[in-house]
Amino acid sequence: MREGNLTFAVPGATSADLGGQVRQAVDAGAGYVTVLIGAQDACVSSERKMTPVSVYRDRVARALWALKGGAPGVRVFVASIPDLRRLWQAGKDNVVARTFWAVGRICQAMLAEPTSTARVDVERRARVRARVVAYNEVLAELCARFGPNCRFDGGAVFAYPYTLKHISKWDFFHPNAAGQKALAEVTYKRGFDWLSGIGAA
Repeated sequence: MREGNLTFAVPGATSADLGGQVRQAVDAGAGYVTVLIGAQDACVSSERKMTPVSVYRDRVARALWALKGGAPGVRVFVASIPDLRRLWQAGKDNVVARTFWAVGRICQAMLAEPTSTARVDVERRARVRARVVAYNEVLAELCARFGPNCRFDGGAVFAYPYTLKHISKWDFFHPNAAGQKALAEVTYKRGFDWLSGIGAA
């Protein structure tokens, strides 16, 4: 087993990439793995391109069972997906944020037409949020099936009341240093006791 902390996270990764990341963790002899996957399954160029819940479930399940089989005794912490509608709420009245979202075509499933109050846009945002809720329900279910060596955060990341002060000014999408710190604090409180001696991967 390698010593120290390793990360196999890749910007823009979706549930389709989780299996490959799990294989890397197994090859590294991971003892403690954290999983945060799904935001990019919903944050796509249009609502119709979001990953179906059944496909998301299958991908995550296969990855978790591969991890369990390849690294017996591994402990897994699963974080919920952030509430993407909160991102829209945080930035919809900020002209710079709206410009970045439009020019960069960022998360258009949720962030298209950010100032619109038309029914079609209100309902679209609600459906995207519902998809994230469904993904989080899948994560909770699969973690429970994994057994006592898996802990789900109980929706803590999803419920965190983040604002623009937690968001990078480079793209108004990814967390900045303050956002990463908040995420770390929220997840640490719900993970396995770091003092247990289990190494992180």
